[in-house]
Amino acid sequence: MDYIVNTLSNLWQQTAFTTMTPGNYVMVVVALVFMYLAIAKGFEPLLLVPISFGMLLVNIYPEIMAKPVGDSAGGLLHYFYILDEWAILPSLIFLGVGAMTDFGPLIANPISFLMGAGAQFGIFSAYFMAIAFGFNDQQAAAVSIIGGADGPTSIFLASKLHQTSILGPIAVAAYSYMALVPMIQPPIMKLLTTDKERKIRMQQLREVSKLEKILFPIIVTIVVSLILPTTAPLIGMLMLGNLFRESGVVRQLQETASNALMYIVVILLGTSVGATTSAEAFLNTTTIIIVVLGLIAFAFGTAAGCLLGKLLCLVTGGKINPLIGSAGVSAVPMAARVSQKVGAEYDPSNFLLMHAMGPNVAGVIGTAVVAGTFMAVFGV
Repeated sequence: MDYIVNTLSNLWQQTAFTTMTPGNYVMVVVALVFMYLAIAKGFEPLLLVPISFGMLLVNIYPEIMAKPVGDSAGGLLHYFYILDEWAILPSLIFLGVGAMTDFGPLIANPISFLMGAGAQFGIFSAYFMAIAFGFNDQQAAAVSIIGGADGPTSIFLASKLHQTSILGPIAVAAYSYMALVPMIQPPIMKLLTTDKERKIRMQQLREVSKLEKILFPIIVTIVVSLILPTTAPLIGMLMLGNLFRESGVVRQLQETASNALMYIVVILLGTSVGATTSAEAFLNTTTIIIVVLGLIAFAFGTAAGCLLGKLLCLVTGGKINPLIGSAGVSAVPMAARVSQKVGAEYDPSNFLLMHAMGPNVAGVIGTAVVAGTFMAVFGV
């Protein structure tokens, strides 16, 4: 009888029920909410499914993120996470994004660059707010980049600035806001635009030649890398992927970068980012401040893009729909889709998607440039 009791007792001690804290249970619930949003609501499932599953795993079995000690191997997701810290996975994500992105709308309407740049206002506003909350310069820079709604760039900058202690909350906040764009942006867009502005029909974009599309990634890489060499890993990979796409002579590389490689990297990055959200690391005041500052930065960026869109609408005599300004954040292509969706609510026959893709892809470049600027300022 004692043997049976001892055996059952030992088995019970091996279960997660004996080690999980109330905080772990809270994070499990959060993970399940994220899964619901991804699966039932379709909010960026490619991001939220692996992130939420990594969150679920680490709060039930923390050793999955354990660092190696002596001869003992580390946890599975620890090795995935190292690739985040080394900025390898974010750079590969940019390669895949470039291979999938058509820069034609941006080339056809260069004024989109202004809206993409305007949306970066959220980053700088969050930077000063973070300093006001007691973060040092480099921590503030790492936190503020969340405002660009660009997960890979957020991870890249936090790694380069050696802010690995807050990399997890930064990455989760950035990816969460990327996924929640359809919830966060529309109220701001409707608040800052009039019914008349939302119904503005834009002229059809001119056709961009193949030569222009081939030269664009080459010229952008040269110009940006000469001015801000620190952006080369991100801008370089983004433009290399795009050159794969537009050159037409390396179709196999373009397909690999935009499909198989991209999906593998998303699995590794998503699960490892989610696994940084153990209750001990995530449920604290610093994390809450980071998440709130990230939301403020994203809201300010969306608002700045819309307001700049309104200004350009005025300057051009009503030729630009201000809704596309909100797409200046670099959540590609979700932010552009939201511009289309909100516009269609007021005029179902108004097609804004391709126009919104200009500021959207400009936002990707803009956020990478801002990250490079921070690295240059801090001598990284």
